[in-house]
Amino acid sequence: MNNTPFNRRHFFAGAAATAVAAASVSRVALAAIPEAVQQTSADTAAPWTPPGVTGAGRPYNPVVTLNGWTLPWRMNNGVKEFHLVAEPVVREMAPGFLVNMWGYNGQSPGPTIEVVEGDRVRLYVTNRLPEHTTIHWHGQRLPNGMDGVGGLNQPAIPAGKTFVYEFTARRPGTFMYHPHADEMVQMAMGMMGFWVTHPKQKHPLIEDVQRDYCFLLNAFDVEPGSMTPQVNTMLDQNIWAWNSRVFPGITPLVARLGERVRVRVGNLTMTNHPIHIHGIEFEVTGTDGGPVPRTARWPEVSTDVAVGQMRQIEFIADEPGDWAMHCHKSHHTMGAMGHDVPTMIGTDHRGLVKRLQRASPDYMVMGERGMADMGEMQMEIPANTFPMMTGTGPHGPIEMGGMFTTLKVRADQKAGDYSDPGAYTQPPGTQARLVDSGAAPDATRPAAATAPANATVRKPAADAGHHHH
Repeated sequence: MNNTPFNRRHFFAGAAATAVAAASVSRVALAAIPEAVQQTSADTAAPWTPPGVTGAGRPYNPVVTLNGWTLPWRMNNGVKEFHLVAEPVVREMAPGFLVNMWGYNGQSPGPTIEVVEGDRVRLYVTNRLPEHTTIHWHGQRLPNGMDGVGGLNQPAIPAGKTFVYEFTARRPGTFMYHPHADEMVQMAMGMMGFWVTHPKQKHPLIEDVQRDYCFLLNAFDVEPGSMTPQVNTMLDQNIWAWNSRVFPGITPLVARLGERVRVRVGNLTMTNHPIHIHGIEFEVTGTDGGPVPRTARWPEVSTDVAVGQMRQIEFIADEPGDWAMHCHKSHHTMGAMGHDVPTMIGTDHRGLVKRLQRASPDYMVMGERGMADMGEMQMEIPANTFPMMTGTGPHGPIEMGGMFTTLKVRADQKAGDYSDPGAYTQPPGTQARLVDSGAAPDATRPAAATAPANATVRKPAADAGHHHH
C-alpha cells in the first residue's frame, strides 16, 4: 500500500488564459483552475478520505483502486472540482517491465473519481497529448453537451488546451471515463479511468461493505523487447492486464474473515472476460446501469464482463486462505505468448538438440512435455519483455501471468488494513499431499488414427453449376 504524498503541479494564470471551456465558466473560475495532482507509483494507494465534509450526502466508505489511486478534489462554492491531465506516461506493468502509454495525471489508468449522488462536479481536462482528445463519462446521466463525443457533442480538446465539464452526479453506481476522439489509438495506449458515485442516503439495493475494490480490465500488444503498444492490433493482444498491471505485479485483494467485500470491474478491452474467484460464491449486485434488483441476483463463482460493461460483485469473505482470482480464459493468465509457435507435445527431440545447437547455440527444447517447464526456466529474453509464465508461491512456480491475483482472507487482518499478510499457513491435514503408490507409468503417445478402408470423398464436378449466394 502506497502512502507516498502525491506530486502536485500548479497551473497559474498563464495556462488558465488559454483555457477553452466546454461549458459556460466565468473568467474568475478559469483563473483559478485547481492543481493537477500527479501519481507515478504503481502501488495500491490507501483509500482517500476527503477532509471535512464528504459531499452532498452521508459519509461513505471510499474505494480502493487496485494498483491505482483516487483523485483528490477541492470544494469551490459548493462544487467539487477535479483536474485531469491527459498526457504520455510510462507504466510499470510488472517489476522491470515498462511500457510507454497515454494516461492521466501520471498513470494509466487515470485516477479513480469518487463523488456522492447529488454532487455538482466540475472537471477540468488539460490536454498534453500530441493530438486532440475528449473525455466521455461512460454510463452517466448528464447534459448532452457534456457527453464527450468529439464532433458530435463538442469540439475536440486541442493539444495544449484545457476544457471544463460540469454536471450533477445524478445516480449512484459504477462508471468509467475514456476518450471519444481517436479512441482506437488513445484507448489502445491506455487512456481510461474509473468513476464511483456513492449513494446520498441509505439505498435499499446497495449494501454497506467493509471493503470496496475497483479495477479496469485492459489489454495491450507489446512486441518483445519494445516499450510501445501496437495500436492497430484488434484481437491479438499479448499483454492482458488489470489496471495496466500483470501478475505478479497485481496487488492482492485482502479482507478480514467475515467482512462483506465489493469488487467493481470494468472492461475496456476488445473481448469478454469471465472473472472467477476461488473459495467463495458471490452475487452480481450492480452494473453500469445501476443496482441489480434482489430478485435478479443468483450465486456465482464466475461472471462474464463483456466489452464496455461494468460488473459489481459482492461476497462474504468467510473462508480463510489465499484464493486465486483471475480471468478464466486460459491465454489471459499468461504473459507475452508466441502465437506462431507450433505445439511440440510428444515430439521426440533425441539426437536433434546438439545438432540444432551447433547452428543456433541458444536453441532450447520447448514444449516436448508441455509448457510447464517454462515456469522455472531462466531463459534469456529481450530486454523489457514480460515472461510468458512468472510468479512464485510458497510451493513453487504459480505458472500464471496477466489477469491473475489472489484474494487473501485472514481472521487476524485488522479492519481497514490493506497490507499484504504474506502466504497463508494451512492448518495441519488441510493440504493436498503426495500418496506413495509407486512410480507412475511413462506417458505414451497414442497410435495415429487411420481412415476406414471404405472411406470415400465425393467432390463436386467442375461444371456442376454451383453458385455462391
